[in-house]
Amino acid sequence: MFHGTFSFFITYLLFSSTFATTDPPSDEDDSCGIIDALPYIVVGGGALMFGGPAALGYLGFTTKGIAAKSIAAIMMKIGAHINGGGVAAGGVVSTLQSLGAKAGASALGGLGAKGGYYYHKYFVCEKNKKSTSKDAH
Repeated sequence: MFHGTFSFFITYLLFSSTFATTDPPSDEDDSCGIIDALPYIVVGGGALMFGGPAALGYLGFTTKGIAAKSIAAIMMKIGAHINGGGVAAGGVVSTLQSLGAKAGASALGGLGAKGGYYYHKYFVCEKNKKSTSKDAH
């Protein structure tokens, strides 16, 4: 099971990250290519793939439902109070419960991979662009 999931995850990372950028590279020396983002993608995907189900279980979103007297139960109570007695479909609580019930390691891995890519794109690359533009002037 683990080997199949892990190979699916690596294949997903390679194919999804290859087509993730639509912007043509503006400068080849800016270290913002997909190869430079790959460590961020792997770390983000791996962290959520392996740590995500455990974190959801710790919060109270289990495969059997929301655990009593947990953070998830408090979130559900607040959400039901705000919505007049029911939890909104597609909301935070229902989405987290869906992920917790399915123990969606591959879904969480995909989200983590995208998060790692966007972290690299918007924080690391922008920091490099700002520092090189200050050095040029």
